[in-house]
Amino acid sequence: MNELQTDKPAEEKKAAEIQAALEILKKYFGYDRFREGQELLVGSILSGKDTLGIMPTGAGKSICYQLPALMMPGITLVISPLISLMKDQVESLNQAGLHAAYLNSSLTPGQYAAALRYARAGRYPIIYVAPERLLNEEFLDFACGTRISMVAVDEAHCVSQWGQDFRPSYLKIVEFIERLPDRPVVSAFTATATAQVRDDIVDLLRLREPTVLTTGFNRKNLYFGVMTPKDRYGAVRNYLETHPGESGIIYCLTRRQVEEVCSNLIRDGFSATRYHAGLEDEERRRNQEDFVYDRTLVMVATNAFGMGIDKSNVRFVLHYGMPKNLESYYQEAGRAGRDGGPAECILYYSSQDVVTNQMFIDHNRDNQELDELTRAIVREQDQERLRKMTFYCFTSDCLRDYILRYFGEYGENYCGNCSNCLTRFETVDVTEIAKALLGCVQSCRQRYGTTVILDTVHGAKTAKMRQYRMDGNPYYGSLAKVPVYRLRQVLNHLQLQGYLWVTEGEYAVVKLTEKSREILQEGASVSMKWAKEAEKNAKSGGQDGKMAKRRQRPAGGAELSEKEETLFERLRALRTEIAREEGLPPYMVFSDKTLIHMCLLKPATREEMLRVNGVGEYKYGKYGERFLRCVAGK
Repeated sequence: MNELQTDKPAEEKKAAEIQAALEILKKYFGYDRFREGQELLVGSILSGKDTLGIMPTGAGKSICYQLPALMMPGITLVISPLISLMKDQVESLNQAGLHAAYLNSSLTPGQYAAALRYARAGRYPIIYVAPERLLNEEFLDFACGTRISMVAVDEAHCVSQWGQDFRPSYLKIVEFIERLPDRPVVSAFTATATAQVRDDIVDLLRLREPTVLTTGFNRKNLYFGVMTPKDRYGAVRNYLETHPGESGIIYCLTRRQVEEVCSNLIRDGFSATRYHAGLEDEERRRNQEDFVYDRTLVMVATNAFGMGIDKSNVRFVLHYGMPKNLESYYQEAGRAGRDGGPAECILYYSSQDVVTNQMFIDHNRDNQELDELTRAIVREQDQERLRKMTFYCFTSDCLRDYILRYFGEYGENYCGNCSNCLTRFETVDVTEIAKALLGCVQSCRQRYGTTVILDTVHGAKTAKMRQYRMDGNPYYGSLAKVPVYRLRQVLNHLQLQGYLWVTEGEYAVVKLTEKSREILQEGASVSMKWAKEAEKNAKSGGQDGKMAKRRQRPAGGAELSEKEETLFERLRALRTEIAREEGLPPYMVFSDKTLIHMCLLKPATREEMLRVNGVGEYKYGKYGERFLRCVAGK
């Protein structure tokens, strides 16, 4: 009985804290309820527990530490890896009527000193700081003389050597926390983390009995597609022509590709700009703002762009080449559809992408601070991730399911919203083809790469065949009647299923595995799924008709009538006008999703406007009357 009496006040306190958090959520952010996982994570932090949240891009991670920061005494330090990320978060908070600041190298000494002065005076409940600043003497003096209630680690996967964005500066976080007079609550958040990286975050940040929540990696609003066109630029141009007026990102593997694609798009009349590390800081800043402020529709960039860019109306992310791992791909693709509306993520694959990414791995300078043994382990891990990324481009299974399984999440094998699920497949017995390919690899004593093996079984009459004497191989010409692209599909399938493996490096060689014996000696059969439209697609350079056609879906995910579409455009024009007046990105005024909700509700009063998702009291005070007049047609 005493136990029950003791628990009741604790439960009442917890319920009161969650209710207070909901009131702040509505007042400043305009939302009536928590998204999946947010209530548990907010409640955990408010109860004083260390907390780790793994939530997909667009799931509202920042709310999970911002709400407690506004309710806890003292200051919350948010450790963030990029200046652009900090700037975007602070601007969003200030726009919502909340005081926040950032401390990084973009500030002048005078601005930095002023920010610390205001922080000491209690002006900022939330301060964003770069990890490199943590052990700076001036910052340490400030932190040790101020009440730090929470240290929130954003992009927490950066602490792990097994993460795709490992940053040695993140390893300083624990030392910083240990030097504080009182240990604060420590929370950590990331969008992409395998089980290994998750465990690493807990260990390396020394989280104490943390609440750990993974809400799931599935972004149902995103369409995933893989294409292998002969003309990549032509495929991209065709995509943009069928998606006029939409905002999106095109990721390229190299700076040279960025320059070529961007200049070609501008030449062909598209609204495009560029971003890569080779540009001057001022041009990068200007180009990024042009995209974020909707002055330019398309951003062509390397992977240097995007982290912390909270632009909600990105309707597509195209990859002009395959990234080196699925973590990077899913993080970059996840920058589409942050407003919850339908968006498309398409990867244009070429076999040269594997060579380019292997070169990046071989010349990686990010891990110079590691010892030689650890560097070798990291390199091996990078190569394994590249292999799994390559298999993503080969698989005929559901693309979404492939990604989710990579992150340890298991569900349906059919999502109905990826290029593989929307392609008609038939199951085909490919045992004889598999036997010939494996036999060829065995008979040439595993000395050659995929091109030589495929040319041999297809009976190619080339100088290389004669030079290597492969025209005398017992399997030479044995599969001459099978199209080369079919042979490559089977070879890829054998790799995917573990019957073959290909060495890394400049001279990649096809090797047999222990599993090869099942086919060569034990008579195992092999079947795989083939697209019924494969011949047609191969002739057209991989253009999939389903993907090339415009799928008519509204940007915010709701069906609008013709009158509502007209109202939506009026509201967007008003939003752009306000954004220009205040020097803000339009999405910081209201998101597309909020404008669409206005079109559906058609609010006529203050009370009705406050029912719109994304309209809080503070923003209503700034913009509400103007949008009410716009809805009324005045």
